[in-house]
Amino acid sequence: MKKTLTTLLALASIAIAGSAADWKPAGDLIRTKWAEQIDPSAPLAEYPRPQMVRSNWMNLNGLWDYAITPESATDFTAEGSILVPFAVESSLSGVGRMVGKDQALWYQRTFDLPKGSKGKKTILHFGAVDWKATVYVNGVRVAEHTGGYTPFSIDITSVAKAKGNVLKVRVWDATDDSWQPRGKQVNVPQSIWYTPVTGIWQTVWLESVPATHIESYYAVSNLAEGTISFDVAAEGLQEGDAVKVDLIEGSIGYSAEKPGTEVIASADVVDGKAVVKVPQVRTWSPDSPYLYGVKVSISRKGKVVDSVDGYTAMREISICRNKGYSKRMALNGEQLFHFGPLDQGWWPDGLYTAPTDEALRYDIIKTKEWGFNMIRKHIKVEPARWYYYADVEGIMVWQDMPCIGDYCKGVIDSRSPEIAAGQRNQWSRDSFLGGTDCVVPQEWKDNFYKEWTEIMDAVKCFQCIVVWVPFNEGWGQFDTKAVVDYTKKYDPTRLVNQSSGGNFEFCGDIQDCHHYPQPAMNAIEGKFVNVLGEYGGIGFPVDGHLWKQDKNWGYGDVMHSQKELMDRYEEFAELLKHFIYTGTAAAVYTQTTDVEVEVNGIMTYDRVVKVDESRFRAINQSVINTPAK
Repeated sequence: MKKTLTTLLALASIAIAGSAADWKPAGDLIRTKWAEQIDPSAPLAEYPRPQMVRSNWMNLNGLWDYAITPESATDFTAEGSILVPFAVESSLSGVGRMVGKDQALWYQRTFDLPKGSKGKKTILHFGAVDWKATVYVNGVRVAEHTGGYTPFSIDITSVAKAKGNVLKVRVWDATDDSWQPRGKQVNVPQSIWYTPVTGIWQTVWLESVPATHIESYYAVSNLAEGTISFDVAAEGLQEGDAVKVDLIEGSIGYSAEKPGTEVIASADVVDGKAVVKVPQVRTWSPDSPYLYGVKVSISRKGKVVDSVDGYTAMREISICRNKGYSKRMALNGEQLFHFGPLDQGWWPDGLYTAPTDEALRYDIIKTKEWGFNMIRKHIKVEPARWYYYADVEGIMVWQDMPCIGDYCKGVIDSRSPEIAAGQRNQWSRDSFLGGTDCVVPQEWKDNFYKEWTEIMDAVKCFQCIVVWVPFNEGWGQFDTKAVVDYTKKYDPTRLVNQSSGGNFEFCGDIQDCHHYPQPAMNAIEGKFVNVLGEYGGIGFPVDGHLWKQDKNWGYGDVMHSQKELMDRYEEFAELLKHFIYTGTAAAVYTQTTDVEVEVNGIMTYDRVVKVDESRFRAINQSVINTPAK
């Protein structure tokens, strides 16, 4: 496999625009240590889809031609080179320029088809492009995709040729001057709102597949019956083809890229479905993240036509009552307090994109080392490899939907009047009373539902995800009950946190309060699991590791030493334990890292740890082990 990947990556470097020797990061803001490790001829070279691994693929990351033109332009002349997959505003793109709704961002590169493609379909994959991407191959418009957080694929077999293919991508992105899902991106960054991310920000790659091939699979475990049910989608099946699922002995730290070989159970796929009986069930949990290997194959007359390697796990998330009183969450039938950081996934050099695969994994490893068992992935969706590492390391994930709005006055006033007016809703903090919906046109509701559905489709195969969070603090919130009902129906295997921080309705599974800086619960409702979805945010600026020298802030008093920070953190932990006694089932501390002018991270923005790690871990473990009374 290693030899194959090396060969394909070498092929990928053919005819890339510009010279790797000429690339350098843009700007003079802080960067992480991983920025120096980037190979501009093959950045983020790892296989991008660990749940469905095939050997015949080619990475298209690297230096591409780019230009920024008026939005009305129908073509472009290259202005220089951009390093894909880093957004044009980022330092690591080598460009560092803003775009906006009145302009378009263009990309272009050439490529040859990888060896072994003859007679097969050629699929072009994009991990994520923010926000509207129009794709051309050899002058033919082959696709248009909207949505900044979701992967999409294009069959380019009919237009591709063996050598000298020209790939062109046009991107339009209004960021917050529109009703598109965009999370914390704004055109005027300030406070808790950050730099826009425009264009390609996840891996671009090619894959050769047979005409008859596996398109996807989705696994759901049933602990009571000791089974895993698989939904398998395949294209081009012929009469007599046999589709099979093999379950393979795994281990803690299982790698889908180096799968095991011992098949412990199998089942035939009939009408797209299979149920595998698992011998000697081993469950996945933060204490023991056991993963089973999966191989899905199609055979014709005894010969394998196509197969993919992946993995899954046996785990169930549910609700229980603590001795008949408050509702709690249970993992695999055992009550478990969820405790972890608010993780926004921003980088000072790559913005939405981690500089390297090691960097992508680093925050998860540190979170686990710090004694947490959960991450709230806040208002962002990560590349597939991030969730893979969460599965491998054993960390539960609450997955937010990136918001389509906000109500921050300083940000709203920078937008067009129509867009600004639609976001002046009322946020009723931690309350069932007084909150109002945003005035969202149907077109933008459709954008929300489309992207939320695609997000769930893209990441629901990762067992680490245990909670969906469709809304946060009223930002762009609309039709709460309808959205929650849709989410629960679409994925009944996970809990739904209806609206983190307020504007509650009587729906979903979780009521989620926010309180800064010290932990507190402003509302308790016995019909729900009650959680503290955000607290803390203790500010501690570290000289030499600041995004800017002024306007840095945290919640409450700013700390001036590690000891002050740790003493305040422990004080908050002792307060939190009292709320655990009285019904709180989870807590989220703000936050994993500083982000831009926010200096309330456990680490700085460039990933320097601020806390005493051994003391920090002991405090966190004492919180998780606090008995509910």
